[in-house]
Amino acid sequence: MIIKRGTVVSHSGAIEWGVGKVVEVSPLKATIQFSDGVIRKIASSHYTILQPGDPDSFVPIPASIAGVKVRATPKRQKKEKPVVVSETA
Repeated sequence: MIIKRGTVVSHSGAIEWGVGKVVEVSPLKATIQFSDGVIRKIASSHYTILQPGDPDSFVPIPASIAGVKVRATPKRQKKEKPVVVSETA
């Protein structure tokens, strides 16, 4: 399967994502907007797990939230350093 901009695909290991539309392709990865509303980057080494999807089943993100960037993974929280209080005599 050739991965190029506009191609509709599905991920064989994550059916719950729905179908996705390829929005950008670089030599190392493809950026795909899936029907669940998440934009994911798939490494070119993993293209074999992508299958052709039905273009009629792709549901784009509604225009009302299209400008909102959705993260595939939650942002990491910074660990707080403990406060050390020194006692001086």
